[in-house]
This record gives sequence, structure tokens and C-alpha cells, in this order.
Amino acid sequence: MPGPARRRKAEAVPRSSASTALVLAGRALLRGRLQPVEIAIDDTGRIQSIGKVRSGAPRHDVGDAVILPAAVDMHVHLREPGGPAEAETIPTGTVGAALGGVSLVGEMPNTRPPLSDTESWQDKARLVEGRAAVDVLLFATPTVPRALPFLARRAGGFKVYLAPTTGIEESPASSELPALWDRLAELRLPVSVHAEDPTRFVTSLRPSSPAQWNGHRPVAAEKAALDAMARAPKLLRLHAAHVTTVAGVRSLKAAGLSFEATAHHLLLSDRSGTDARFKVNPPLRSEPERSELWEAFRRGEVPILASDHAPHPGSAKEVPFDRAPSGVPGVETGLPLLLAKVRSGDLDLKVLLSAACDRPARWLGQPLGRLAPGHRANLLVVDFTKRSKVEGRSLRSPCGWSPFEGWEVVRPREHYRDGQRIVEAGEYVGGPVGRVVRPDYALGEPTDPLLPTG
Repeated sequence: MPGPARRRKAEAVPRSSASTALVLAGRALLRGRLQPVEIAIDDTGRIQSIGKVRSGAPRHDVGDAVILPAAVDMHVHLREPGGPAEAETIPTGTVGAALGGVSLVGEMPNTRPPLSDTESWQDKARLVEGRAAVDVLLFATPTVPRALPFLARRAGGFKVYLAPTTGIEESPASSELPALWDRLAELRLPVSVHAEDPTRFVTSLRPSSPAQWNGHRPVAAEKAALDAMARAPKLLRLHAAHVTTVAGVRSLKAAGLSFEATAHHLLLSDRSGTDARFKVNPPLRSEPERSELWEAFRRGEVPILASDHAPHPGSAKEVPFDRAPSGVPGVETGLPLLLAKVRSGDLDLKVLLSAACDRPARWLGQPLGRLAPGHRANLLVVDFTKRSKVEGRSLRSPCGWSPFEGWEVVRPREHYRDGQRIVEAGEYVGGPVGRVVRPDYALGEPTDPLLPTG
């Protein structure tokens, strides 16, 4: 848990030319340690300066609470269009994101219909505008070749599924990958990959538990798919979703590729539960493998944290295991679960902020994720002395359950979007102000997954 900071005047930085609209005072992690800070936010919603502020703007002092950059979750499934409303919608999912400290979500395209062409992109954008509580970056699937030039100018990235999963029945054959990689490299957008090789699945099994699901879609399937990614053109901005093993971490780092881990793969194993609420793709791994992945994350070896938020109605998880859909809710609980690990001393705050805020924002070309002048003032206020428990029925997602039921969390007390408060005292008080965004690589191109975070 972060301790008290020694009082010291913060270093001032250059101001913007806009007027100061708000001064947020508290503590922040600067130059590797918590210290008192005043953050000036200008009337355009950007961070104007960090240091002693002498303007007459309204001042909000959060006391010993800690001011953090809001998180970026680059892997969520909001189930619109075509998904059951009792699982999730764009309004409910983005409000859950706001409550969980996430200011931007990367929405995946495996909806009904999938986001794959001009019409489906336009329909999806209309579902976001005027309904989303936070910003949304829309991933498209590159399955309609004639639509790729249009999508390259509109979408925020592409998602490639190398194995069947929820909403995806077919995947490209290994012989098709070189041509697909070459085509996507020309479009110069981030490409997230569901990395499992279905030819390595053990089809003789009829799984009835998470442990058997792990045997059905084994680590060898992930390894084969990651090896295929490593052979892709170096100009391609590849990112491996939901990596589950330390062997995967090492191979991706050696290949210089970006990748993520999820809270459920970091904190849960295939023995954490026995029913389909713990069924995900790729599967939860053995406890030794989970523990190794967690230790790699603690050491800062996993560049990005994402939720793979994929809720299903509770009733859908109560059918026989082999017929139940894969996926768990997580956008509202992922950051709070790991903030609780910071509080307990099991995780360094700097490691968490790099993985949850800074690196995903850089990878997606967004001026977010850092306390830095010119960045959008998407900020959190966190009181590490306040704890609570996960209760599925109290989450904003209508699915009403969580695999982390009863786990300790530290939730953001306040959340600011462009300097405007959207969460107050842990309650959502904002409006549908989120918008569709896409990468702006004038901020710097993401050539290294372990980007500097100073």
C-alpha cells in the first residue's frame, strides 16, 4: 500500500496557452515515488501543468488520496450488435468501464454481424455515439478484402482470430497467414491476435471442467500460434491477446512483439472453480503456470494489462460445460483487483500504471495514460485505505456475476474525463459523452512493446 509522502514542492512544467479550469491537488507517482502534487487542467480538458499552481481556478484537494491516470483497456466485448442485452450493452459496459477506472475501451469485432465492412462499421459507430460513457476504439475483422481500404481509414485496429471462439466459427489456415500479414502490414493499424492453433486442440476430449478445458485447448496450441506470429513481417504492428504462460512471454519478448495478459489469467487457475463461469478462451492454466505468469507481471515483463471483458448471461453458464460459452466479465473489476494487490504490497504501483495505462495508450496512439502536460485529463482519484468486495449482482453489467466473487478490490473514488468528473464517491455521475477514436501516431509509433514510461 502506498505510504505517506514527504512534503516537497513539485517541479513545475510549462503551461498551455488555454485558461486553467480546475486544479486537482493530492498525491501522485512522479519520478518513481509518491509525492504531493497539483495538476492544472485547462478548459480544453488537457493537463496544463504539474507543479505548484497559483492561478485562481477552482481547486479540488483530494487529501492523501492518490491521483492516477485512467486506464486503457484494449480488449473488451460489449455484445452489440446482436448480443443478448442481459449480457451487456454499450451503455452498461462503458459505465462499468468508467466505474472500474477505464477511460478508453478497445471493442472487439466478433459481434452479430461482425464489424467487417462499410455498413457494419457505420452501424457500430452509430451504436457508440450518444450512448457510450467512455471512448471506444473499434477493432474490425479483416475478412472482407474489398472493405479493407475503407476500414483502414475508419477503424482503430484489426483483430485476427487464429482459432474458433465466441462468435467466430472459422479461422484462417496457416497457409493463408503470410498473405494476410502482408496485406495488414500495408494498412499500418494495430493488429490484435487471438493466438491459438486449432490443429493442436485435443478433440477427443469432451471437457466438463476448467481443468479439462485446459487439456482440450492446451498450451501447445498457444505456442504454435505465437510461433506463427513471430514469423510475420516486422512492419506489422502485431499484438498477442491474453497470453497465458511465461514461455509465451519469453517468446514474444524475443520476437519484439506486443502482448497482454488478463486479470483472470494472472489471478485464477484451472482449479479456481469447477463450473462454466471459469471457462475462457484460451483456458485458465495450471496453478504453477498461473503463478509464473503473475511473477513475470510483477517484474514488469508483461507490457500490457487487458480484461478480455466477455460477459454472458448467468443462465448461459449454467448449461453443461461443453455447451457453455467462453468468457468472463472484467472491465469493471480488473484494475480494482490489481489496485488491491498494490495496497497489500504484492504489486508495485509503477508496474501496474505502465501496464494498465501508459503502454496500451501508446500502442493505440492515444494522448492518455500518463500524468503529462498536453495529455487528456482522464484521471482517477484512489483512496487506498478504502476496500470493498466484488459482488456480481452489484456490478453494472447486467450479467450479474463475476468469477472474482468476494475478492478484495480498491475502486476509484473519482474518475475525470477531460477534466470533468464522471464518477463521484464511487457512483457514476456522467453522461453518454464517449466517442469513437482511432490511433494518432503523430504521438510516436509503437515500435517496442516495452515502451519507456518515464
